Amino acid sequence: MNFLWLDDFLVLAETGNFSRAAEERHLTQPAFSRRVRALEQWLGTELFDRSGQPATLTPAGEWFGTVARELRARVDRIPADARAVNEADAATLRLAATHALSFTFLPRWLRTLESRVALGPVQLMSDLLPRCELLLSQGKVQFVLSHAHPEAANSLDGSDALSTQIGADALVPVSARGARGRARHVLGKSATAPVPLLAYSQESGLGRIAQAVLGRRLDALAPKVVFTAHLASVLRTMALDGRGIAWLPRTLIDEDIAAGTLVPAGGEEWIVPLQVRLYRGREPMGTAVEAFWKAAHTSSASNVHPERRNDPVTPKPTTPARRPA
Repeated sequence: MNFLWLDDFLVLAETGNFSRAAEERHLTQPAFSRRVRALEQWLGTELFDRSGQPATLTPAGEWFGTVARELRARVDRIPADARAVNEADAATLRLAATHALSFTFLPRWLRTLESRVALGPVQLMSDLLPRCELLLSQGKVQFVLSHAHPEAANSLDGSDALSTQIGADALVPVSARGARGRARHVLGKSATAPVPLLAYSQESGLGRIAQAVLGRRLDALAPKVVFTAHLASVLRTMALDGRGIAWLPRTLIDEDIAAGTLVPAGGEEWIVPLQVRLYRGREPMGTAVEAFWKAAHTSSASNVHPERRNDPVTPKPTTPARRPA
């Protein structure tokens, strides 16, 4: 159906005269009559009784008059509705974050940003790092939040994406508490049995980092992988159950370490410092999104986690994401 037919119908229903209606619609009478007839053919019924003057509405025409006015009003609202949807969408922050950061870091970090910028609606997609990277490349999100390490570049580091460091974290080897409050499982070359390892899957961003930084040193201990999972939260549960040693983000296990339910399973040399980085595309975005990016750029790890001021990784300014060497 042509929406112009609605206007033709409404004018004719008002005047009852084909000549006057055609004149108002800036058409010749034959052309106008053909359009009215096309509408009736599309509906499969006559809308006007043409037997007298003026033309009157048939019962179907009376019914369609209400429908036509509703449709015309709805069509008239479409531009304003489209602008409203666009404005609402522009104000919505679409953020993809890895699972570990979604649970702990993100809520606290957002609270700190609220002192710098008025945050509108936030739409979070929590997923594995490769899928977060894909969402950004497809334009389905404006930002990606993930852990990062210079020795384990991700696909965003090798792209034209921009990134800024907004926090610091660390992968800490931990085990359930054993006798006398010590770790039930301990890293060390003098171990008489293979180290039971709770490992990340190959899809895990944290797994990439752990393998890149610790792979050779850990292989020298001939560990026994007893459990593998995508998520740090799952490995945490298995570590609490005493199944082995897991390298977990400190942001995830602070409370466990404070409570003594998880205990460091190795010295400082086994801790992997991490950056928490925010990635975005290079193209300009809406006002709300750019304000969020500016506030994120000025945030620092010490503001998010004051207790971590001695972390070896410090905030860096906004730069294009690093390309692999």
